[in-house]
Amino acid sequence: MPDTIDFLKTRRSVKPREMTGPGPSPAEIETILTIGARVPDHGKIAPWRFIVFEGDARTRGGVVIAEVFARKHPDATPQQIAAEQGRLSEAPLVIAVVSSPKPHPKVPEWEQELSAGASCMNIVAAATALGYGANWLSGWIAYDRDVLSGLGLKEHEKLAGFIHIGRRTKDVEDRPRPTLAEVVTRF
Repeated sequence: MPDTIDFLKTRRSVKPREMTGPGPSPAEIETILTIGARVPDHGKIAPWRFIVFEGDARTRGGVVIAEVFARKHPDATPQQIAAEQGRLSEAPLVIAVVSSPKPHPKVPEWEQELSAGASCMNIVAAATALGYGANWLSGWIAYDRDVLSGLGLKEHEKLAGFIHIGRRTKDVEDRPRPTLAEVVTRF
């Protein structure tokens, strides 16, 4: 148990631009996704799904993002459009976690969305435990309906996050964390 606690106390996010390949193997991706699906899920309804971007799929996803960006920002420079096109290409693997709530008489949509968030964190933890760097990101692309539609999301679905996974290119420094006195109250 102490190893797990130490792992959780020292987990750090890695910036996608500080990642390189090779990414996880097919077996490791299956492990990561299996752990991503092993989250609280009241009603056993799997209110999330995963989109895996690896290899050329990262480029194809980037084209969708760049086209939407260029259309909505007609004054954008070629460099800005290229930066948007590269959003899914810095890390060798990106897993999009889609919140896909289902009608259920006892499980409110909010709980289903929280389950998708738990899935994101499990994916980050699994990738990190396998020795990879990982980062859970969103940004404007996670909220733009045209981007989401272009990536295959249905109208009722939301994007919980893009999890970027790859090998660290340098040591990760910790960031300031809140002290418990700032975030804990007792009732």
